[in-house]
Amino acid sequence: MEIWNWRRLACVCYSSGMKQEHIGSNFDDFLNQDSLLAECEAGALKRVVAWQIEREMKRRRISRAKLASRMRTNRATLDRLFSQNESSVTLQLLEQAALALGKKLKVELA
Repeated sequence: MEIWNWRRLACVCYSSGMKQEHIGSNFDDFLNQDSLLAECEAGALKRVVAWQIEREMKRRRISRAKLASRMRTNRATLDRLFSQNESSVTLQLLEQAALALGKKLKVELA
């Protein structure tokens, strides 16, 4: 009678599907190969800036509605800034949010 070993079978499944060309490469290379690197980095950068804006809003006790009013925009436009799925916000929107919080937006190449 043979005992079934799920670990051995799982290892065979995973190791047979791996391509040697990807071993030792990094995730950025993988994303760049599929032309996704710029999109992922833009989304990550937008989430960081949105997090910084939310942190400043909490510090100053400003609601989203109040920030939208200070920016002279509607709440739906501001919600795009904080949306996890929406990565295409303009620099103008980011600058308006920063100014409404008494801050400046700083963009630089690294």
